[in-house]
Amino acid sequence: MLLFTPGPTPVPESVRLAMATPTLHHRTPEFEAIFKETRELLFKLFATDEVIMLASTGTGAMEAAVTNLCHDTLLSVNSGKFGERFGKIALAHGLKNVEIKHEWDTPATVEEVVEAVKANPSIDAIAIQISESAGGLRHPVEEIAQAVKAINSEIMIIADGITAIGVERIKVENIDCVLAGSQKALMLPPGLALLGLSNAAIEKIGEGKGYYLNLASEIKKQKQNTTAYTAATTLIIGLRAILQEIEANGGIGKLYCDTARRAKATRFALEALGLHSYPQTPARSMTTIDDENAKEIRDLLKTEFGVNVAGGQDHLKGKIFRINHMGLIEPYEMVAVVNAVELALAKLGRRDFDGTASRVFHEEYFKSVLKKEEK
Repeated sequence: MLLFTPGPTPVPESVRLAMATPTLHHRTPEFEAIFKETRELLFKLFATDEVIMLASTGTGAMEAAVTNLCHDTLLSVNSGKFGERFGKIALAHGLKNVEIKHEWDTPATVEEVVEAVKANPSIDAIAIQISESAGGLRHPVEEIAQAVKAINSEIMIIADGITAIGVERIKVENIDCVLAGSQKALMLPPGLALLGLSNAAIEKIGEGKGYYLNLASEIKKQKQNTTAYTAATTLIIGLRAILQEIEANGGIGKLYCDTARRAKATRFALEALGLHSYPQTPARSMTTIDDENAKEIRDLLKTEFGVNVAGGQDHLKGKIFRINHMGLIEPYEMVAVVNAVELALAKLGRRDFDGTASRVFHEEYFKSVLKKEEK
């Protein structure tokens, strides 16, 4: 079975083997050396002033960011399940929440965020997804962050990069906290959350809030190459291994380029079949198709062709399917997926199979590869 859900993503064999080594105690020089090396690799990935690793899912990172960086009112952008979650976290902690809400295919605009900030002087933090994986949407986060900082540099910008870090290069100059999760583009099992912080964020955190998710405690300890509480040792060993593998496979820049080519070629291939891309601004992390036969297509992919893709949630259940692009994916694997979609359409009597998806994918993907080599 080919796993093409946008998290969890397949774990490379080399990483599984690294995590299968004997368990290390987290308060030892041996593990501290691994932790130090992993931190150094993370600084290269995030390009932020500080990085933090938490034994948590991505939601833990979201909660830590909100509770430590918002002291009064959060402006949350809700264009999907995970944008909605930021607002719920704020309210659960007694914070005020101003929400910008859209359909799941619609990105926030710079203008509406600026308008909300000007209308609500108590807003001291903004939370937004870079890639909203509920619908495969890309928000213009960098442009929004730049505009907000021009109005009030003290407003904290929290960017959920859980399906963006490791997918594309994020411009973090105006972002104070960017989040990532182990089971997405970092190709690990779930259970490790990551935060990249600006110096301004560290200053606002101060002594921190809460207990387990107190970022001040973690910043202090992780600068000493340890953690405030028990570290997710096996996952951190795996994280070091995958970051080393990315380096060995041409580096993070090559990973970004390969992902962009794969995403574009897949979208073109599926659109050539007459399918419709759901989000107005597609993220590179996944291709999302809305279709009246979405459930039937997804079921056929799994039962007939050994391809497991994700469906939709809430009001989009049975109406969309989402194909992952995160991680180290070979072109032939992606071709198998688009080919399977075309076969599924043929089985549903939607169109005759003629190899269009495979042809368009190859033309688009390898055309860009050849152009790069010619340069």
